[in-house]
Amino acid sequence: MFACPLCHSADSAVFFRGKRRLYLRCGECLLVFVDPVFHLSSSAEKAVYELHENDPEDEGYRRFISRLVIPLNQKLGERGRKGLDFGCGPGPALPRMMAEAGHSMAVYDPFFAPDASVLEELYDFITCTEVVEHWNVPAWTWPFVLGMLRPGGWLGIMTKLVLDGEAFARWHYKNDPTHVSFFSRETFSYLAQKGGLRVIFEGKDVILMQKPVLTDE
Repeated sequence: MFACPLCHSADSAVFFRGKRRLYLRCGECLLVFVDPVFHLSSSAEKAVYELHENDPEDEGYRRFISRLVIPLNQKLGERGRKGLDFGCGPGPALPRMMAEAGHSMAVYDPFFAPDASVLEELYDFITCTEVVEHWNVPAWTWPFVLGMLRPGGWLGIMTKLVLDGEAFARWHYKNDPTHVSFFSRETFSYLAQKGGLRVIFEGKDVILMQKPVLTDE
């Protein structure tokens, strides 16, 4: 079997056989992931993203994003924090909503906002909204994103969570050809334990994680 793309464990097994793709689950971190042979090319992946309609002016989309924005703002407290929207997509509504709350945000997306200079900064908060499920190699991307977060900073994630095998078989979320990594509460708890992070689950699909503050001890 393939090594887990998140924790590198060789303890993976078939979780679900779909009509078009094979899904495996890691026995260590419980990440469910797609057999790499079924990953799209970069051009095919971008073509799917270009079909998304994430209009910053759309009230329905703003309500959707507010499920992350509201609890994240409560954690940030005072105005004037500096953030990064990592994987912002073609229509980044979240930075505009955070600006309305008094915070500034840089944006990065390998297809739509590829200015890599923003990846050299440190941030008080980072958001990944409907992003982590697209990560082909989360073992690389996860520590890279955490490395841009200041001690005490917050990482805000929005993604649908794996429940169990029966629910997964009926789950439309797995059918998107760009979705290749599926996290569960257990997976995020595993990452929190490994990184000394505080983790808070908000509703069904929002995860807030706080980076530990450095001490002299």
